[in-house]
Amino acid sequence: MKRRPAAILVADVVGYTRLSEMAEEDTHRRLMALRAGVMDPAVASAGGQVVKNTGDGFIATFAAAAPAAQGAVALQRALMEATAGQPEALRLAFRMSVHFADVIEDHGDIFGDGVNVAARLQAYAEAGDVVVSEAVFATLDPDDRARATDLGELHLRNHTRPVRVFALRADPAAGPARRIGESLAALEARASIAVLPFRLTSDRPGHSYVADGLVDWMVRSLSGFKDLFVISRGSTLAYRRGRTDPISFGRKLGVRYVMDGSVWQHAGRLRVGSELIDSETGAVVSADHYEGALDEMFELQDRIALKLIRTIAPHVRERELRRALRKHPESLTGYDLLLQAVDLLYKMDAESFARARTLLQQAMALDPAYAPPFAYAAWWHVLRVGELGSPDPAADARAAEDRARTAVERDGSDPLALAIYGHVQAYLLRDPDTARRFLDRAIAAGPSVAMAWSMSSAAHGFAGNPRLAVQHGEAGQRLAPADPYTFWHEGILAQAHYLDGSYDQAVVWARSAVAHNPSIRFNLRTLAASLAAAGYPHEAAAAAAHLLRVQPNFRLSVYAPRCPFTAPFLERWLGHLRAAGLPE
Repeated sequence: MKRRPAAILVADVVGYTRLSEMAEEDTHRRLMALRAGVMDPAVASAGGQVVKNTGDGFIATFAAAAPAAQGAVALQRALMEATAGQPEALRLAFRMSVHFADVIEDHGDIFGDGVNVAARLQAYAEAGDVVVSEAVFATLDPDDRARATDLGELHLRNHTRPVRVFALRADPAAGPARRIGESLAALEARASIAVLPFRLTSDRPGHSYVADGLVDWMVRSLSGFKDLFVISRGSTLAYRRGRTDPISFGRKLGVRYVMDGSVWQHAGRLRVGSELIDSETGAVVSADHYEGALDEMFELQDRIALKLIRTIAPHVRERELRRALRKHPESLTGYDLLLQAVDLLYKMDAESFARARTLLQQAMALDPAYAPPFAYAAWWHVLRVGELGSPDPAADARAAEDRARTAVERDGSDPLALAIYGHVQAYLLRDPDTARRFLDRAIAAGPSVAMAWSMSSAAHGFAGNPRLAVQHGEAGQRLAPADPYTFWHEGILAQAHYLDGSYDQAVVWARSAVAHNPSIRFNLRTLAASLAAAGYPHEAAAAAAHLLRVQPNFRLSVYAPRCPFTAPFLERWLGHLRAAGLPE
């Protein structure tokens, strides 16, 4: 037994258990052919040695870190070429990681904490990519480092200290059009919902279109909310006649939630009652009623759709988060990991923020065709610049654009992905035309998605169009009053009112935003500037002091170059921050 420094390469087949279950002998035969014809020769030609077979992968060692990383990237390229002709559902794709550390060598095998770290890192790689630790990244040449994506500090299971990790893309343009790996192509991890045909009681026979129109509008509204998998209207029409048990209906369709309801029509008035039911437990998650005149049918539909998004979406998100937190780690889906990440994202302490990045990376690696984790990973980089104080804003901007673009490539109709891509363009890259184009697409794709409206408000504010910023900010806030992240929408609306010169309104919304989450630095800046502008110097100074307690190193000279406002708004904004007492 002896100790020696080594670069450790760990390679693993994505979804090997699923592939073996589908075709065990064929999968094994194809894997062995790749090992003999591609992988083992490539490792040897890069100066490495395979020291352990793991059944669905291998561990190899190299004398130096840079050749190991470069060899792993070259190996991924060779594997992509060798498997390009395979059906996607059967394709062998690999995750790889490289770490540099001391290892224990005993009887031709290697052991030690460095090996464990390398094995853990492999799980965070996306199919076809290589993740490397900071110890490896530091040895790469400048061109390779420039092309890498900084994944931040990842908290590895059973390790107390986080590890800084970077991703190397073998082919930046490559990526599965549909999910491959652990998740079956037909598996839908998101919360699912079906809307039963509503029952109609009417003093005027033949008016079933009233109830049908309401249900059609509900399905349309819910379909724009990408956290929900909504069963099509046609799939529920078979249950139109007769009284259907919502629980058995939900279980038959395989959905977690069912919306049931009734419509009463009398003397030109409508009364609508609805219940959201958990089909697993039978519990009523939410119950609401609505009233209006029959000749206000379209307005009533809009009110119901708006209330649906306001109340049902947060209820479902909260229940799904609790479900995810109860799951065993080995059974988590990309959707579960995303929910946990978003729950941590806005806590704004360093540990929670780093943990959120770890969960997002796991989600992207587990389900590489699921767009939302990529969108939120881009948002993580935005928040790192705007809230945490990025050590390298330019690198975070590049990473945010890359992740947001990937999300849009995965799902070009996802309003969240489109909105975040637009926000990255407006806030980090200062490209208002591209930002406006993608944000308009986001609103068209998801008119009930609060984030699309609020990010559009921010972009219009940055570009010097405060009137539209207020209009879009109001739309975003109306859609998110019960949202757990309503503080962000309120903060954007406060900023819009400030830019429009409505300082008292800006103060009202900024105070509400800070009350909902006192750790968000953006909202504290907005409150301090708005109070100073409105003529409340003592309260402005108190808000500035609060900001400095949260962010002791805040300095206007550092913040100003990153601030995305155009002249003359930028000068006015910075002047009010100075007046509040923030240091130069």
